[in-house]
Amino acid sequence: MAAEPTAHELLRKHRPTLDQALEAIRTRAYWSPHPEHPKAYGENGSLDAAAGKAAFDALLGNRLDLADQPGIDDWVGGEVSPYGIELGVTYPHPDIDVLLPAMRAGQRAWREAGPELRAVVCLEILKRISDRTHQFAHAVMHTSGQAFMMAFQAGGPHAQDRGLEAVAYAYAEQVRTPEQAEWTKPQGKRDPLVLTKRFTAVPRGIGLVIGCNTFPTWNGYPGLFASLATGNAVLVKPHPRAVLPLALTVRIARDVLAEAGFDPNLVALAAERPGEGIAKTLALRPEIKIIDYTGSTAFGDWLETNAHQAQVYTEKAGVNTVIVHSTDDYQGMLSNLAFSLSLYSGQMCTTPQNLLIPRDGIATDQGHKSFDEVTADLARAVDGLLGDDARANALLGAIVNPDVKARLEAAAGLGEVALASREVAHPEFPGAVVRTPVIVKLDGAKPDDEAAYMSECFGPVSFAVAVDSAADAVELLRRTVREKGAMTVGAYTTDAATEQAVEEACLEEAAQLSLNLTGGVYVNQTAAFSDFHGSGGNPAANAALTDSAFVANRFRMVEVRREA
Repeated sequence: MAAEPTAHELLRKHRPTLDQALEAIRTRAYWSPHPEHPKAYGENGSLDAAAGKAAFDALLGNRLDLADQPGIDDWVGGEVSPYGIELGVTYPHPDIDVLLPAMRAGQRAWREAGPELRAVVCLEILKRISDRTHQFAHAVMHTSGQAFMMAFQAGGPHAQDRGLEAVAYAYAEQVRTPEQAEWTKPQGKRDPLVLTKRFTAVPRGIGLVIGCNTFPTWNGYPGLFASLATGNAVLVKPHPRAVLPLALTVRIARDVLAEAGFDPNLVALAAERPGEGIAKTLALRPEIKIIDYTGSTAFGDWLETNAHQAQVYTEKAGVNTVIVHSTDDYQGMLSNLAFSLSLYSGQMCTTPQNLLIPRDGIATDQGHKSFDEVTADLARAVDGLLGDDARANALLGAIVNPDVKARLEAAAGLGEVALASREVAHPEFPGAVVRTPVIVKLDGAKPDDEAAYMSECFGPVSFAVAVDSAADAVELLRRTVREKGAMTVGAYTTDAATEQAVEEACLEEAAQLSLNLTGGVYVNQTAAFSDFHGSGGNPAANAALTDSAFVANRFRMVEVRREA
């Protein structure tokens, strides 16, 4: 077969990386094959900074060609960068009745390829994406509003790590069962019963990835590669404001599949017309058997309630909480929190929203600090971090959409403002909407304030909530996670009993906890192969990135047995 040399080459090229990834998810130690520094690119076929920027610029104002994708009935677009420029890229709009049957046609050969070959094909896709990291960085920056360095790292190597992690988990779960077994049951004096049994990982069908605006690759790659590696075709439906990074991904995937001898229609793009709402239509199609979604709680709940024919994985929203009880590194705590509140203008599903602080103050290595002193010192820490406009632009990025800006502006009316938001001018992009965070004081004992701090306020908005005691803080944390969900929880305490109480609350409510972070690791960051993003055990998400549960139900093990 013509594909055999290609398959052999892919196995030779990528099997060592797959083995390293399998070891990484076993040990949970640090590992990444994807360089974080922009200067690491430019050799061995990868694009350097200038070539990546030129490749991005070449896309603007043009069609992103997927001409061989079946069922193209229109060309659609309309993305406007949060930095104020129109991208002008257009994408194929699908006739779903034509595209979905075409996607199913290649699944038999893809299933028969087996877990190992599927895994290394996925790794080749990731390698080619990695080679174009500089181009992807600009695409992510100008669709999400992330600052360039964050778009480069989170949208590039970190997203690629999450995709590879999903492939490793998928491979491990599929090969847990042997391909073949000889079964012999003794029958005493009679001849034994002997069967030959063959086990095949069978995909569910077509997976649908519904992309998000803020992290199109980081949140999109786990589901895409988990479904593809387990034998499913994947239809990618990007957020209409962030099509470009996922469209580039689809184009690369289709090229690799075709070169490896498989049907390129195993991966396809579903871009939509303005206001079309194609996600709901696709989610209810009988051909769609898996759905991966990141976005609002309302639509995530709708998918879980209505898409009965599909296995649905959702990352929705939560109210992330940090308990500030005591610390032996006051300045380190303030610096860490200031960075966490500022990064990407708080437009992360992991950004802290509620800071629960005892109204009588906290013990620190600098003496007792009152509630007002803690909030004022945190405000000064944020001001100091973002006081220089160049540094502010590098950390904040741009406000991703008008809804975030409206929430930010409304937040100042919810309570006493400890830190007011200010506008930051961007020297390169005068149309960018850049704002610093706002911190608002609220009282945990006032019912009127509860409506604010118990609702998600996505964006650069945080609430300093006065509570009566550490026990009250833990109880409010527990109730918040149980009722609203949380992607992350943080706590600062030097008291062993308080630490134990926080940890127990997070274990019982299934929330990921970070304790006493004062250095260069932040509550809103997670590392692939080691940290779990979400838990799947509270209302913020019904799945974790990435664990066995995220991949194991994307395929079923089917057995054929014969008498030997």
